[in-house]
Amino acid sequence: MAKRKRRAFTPEFKAEAVRLCRVGDRTVRQVAKDLDLTETALRDWVRRADIEVGQGPPGALTTAEREELTRLRRENKRLQMEREILKKLSQRELTPVGPETPAALHGTWPGRSGRPLFGDGSDPVKKHGPGTAADLALVTPSGDPV
Repeated sequence: MAKRKRRAFTPEFKAEAVRLCRVGDRTVRQVAKDLDLTETALRDWVRRADIEVGQGPPGALTTAEREELTRLRRENKRLQMEREILKKLSQRELTPVGPETPAALHGTWPGRSGRPLFGDGSDPVKKHGPGTAADLALVTPSGDPV
């Protein structure tokens, strides 16, 4: 059997198809065949219509309730992600800088006796002048001037 192309139907068409099923003179199968629908789709429309008027199974959600649930789940997921981001940021900002913290967090390197990686550690932005990076000559890894 060839696969049928997916079609979209208006709410009015669905309501009329459901009404034809409920009249009682034809079965869902006959109505589906007459309207060139799949029986499964028509049965689903009938079931949804029953739920919308409050005649569905206990706990079944109406269309409005399903839309609200989807919206709330999406919002909940977004808020959880925001919470995780804020939690990580607050942990980073509250991390103490001292000998017990990893070297990379406060700019020192193992084997340098706790000395800072750049400058003397007192000023994060070093000014130009004698002995600064702007005053140094470029050299190759072997030590020869460039």
